[in-house]
Amino acid sequence: MVEDKILEYLKGIEEKSNVRILYACESGSRAWGFPSPDSDFDIRFIYVHSVDWYLSIDERKDAMDYMFENGDIDLSGWELRKALRLLKGSNMSLLEWPKSPIVYRANTQFLTDVQFLGEQFYSRIKGLHHYLSLARKMTESLVAERSFKLKKMLYALRAATNCRWILDRSDPPPVEFKDTYSDLGLSSELTERIDELIEFKQTKNESYLHTGEQLLVKYILDCIDLADTGGRLLPSANGKVEDLNRVLRKYIYENDHS
Repeated sequence: MVEDKILEYLKGIEEKSNVRILYACESGSRAWGFPSPDSDFDIRFIYVHSVDWYLSIDERKDAMDYMFENGDIDLSGWELRKALRLLKGSNMSLLEWPKSPIVYRANTQFLTDVQFLGEQFYSRIKGLHHYLSLARKMTESLVAERSFKLKKMLYALRAATNCRWILDRSDPPPVEFKDTYSDLGLSSELTERIDELIEFKQTKNESYLHTGEQLLVKYILDCIDLADTGGRLLPSANGKVEDLNRVLRKYIYENDHS
């Protein structure tokens, strides 16, 4: 099974690099609920070193990237201090990972801690800018090209819909796309077409090229326009840096005595 291979690779990374992986999950289309039959596995993880690694005047590498199975399994990890610094800036990836529906490894207490921090440091204005940038980037090529990959369309749809969610709700958008668009009061015509597109994507490989979808393109553009005009007064985060430091110290010391 692929999951067994992923667990073996994670264990191998720990042994090779002398780190402890606190959390590992699926990201990308599999976590968001619209994979193709040949979608790769995008595993993201957070790891911690022993105390001595942090007691150095030198800057050290704080990320890892590995590809296995001819690129079908992509593992990318962030060191704990780097992850917490990014969380302080309301990095949306770090807000999404702890809520992924597909989890491979998890220190239960760490997951609770990082979810709490995510709630404290979530900034609606930064979240809006993140997804708005993605929506614009993806939509430019959708409009310019005569045919496009379904993944590109669904990435644009998810980013645009997340913008709409952020404008309407105080909590971060759900990780699974269906949970977002089905709970925003969109027209039945829109939701049914998105449902159909997701179901269709599950039958087509990543190389398949699609055309049309003017209804969905118009919806995406409308969401972008709404985000452009409606997000200027959204609040920022109000988290406390000491909470981040507390979590950093806790898991460094815990790892050193495990």
